[in-house]
Amino acid sequence: MAISKFVIASILISLLVLHLVEADQKVSSNQAASPITKQIDCGSACAARCQLSSRPRLCKRACGTCCARCNCVPKGTSGYEQACPCYLSLTTHGGRRKCP
Repeated sequence: MAISKFVIASILISLLVLHLVEADQKVSSNQAASPITKQIDCGSACAARCQLSSRPRLCKRACGTCCARCNCVPKGTSGYEQACPCYLSLTTHGGRRKCP
């Protein structure tokens, strides 16, 4: 009777250890597949982007919203939207481009 309890306990412990090892391997593979992206400094990126704008406060506000959603701002003061597809895809309710 004591031997059968020992065998059952051993089997249960072995299954538990196997399950924990399998779960750890899945977590490790998920972390390797999706590296953590570094957040950019939206304030300074948008200040550079909007420095020549005729309405800098409006430009910085719109740029800040786009940067927060996309985590990127195209280089330069205009153009280069291809460098950040998400930035280019955001539009207003009227269908115009949202991001400067």
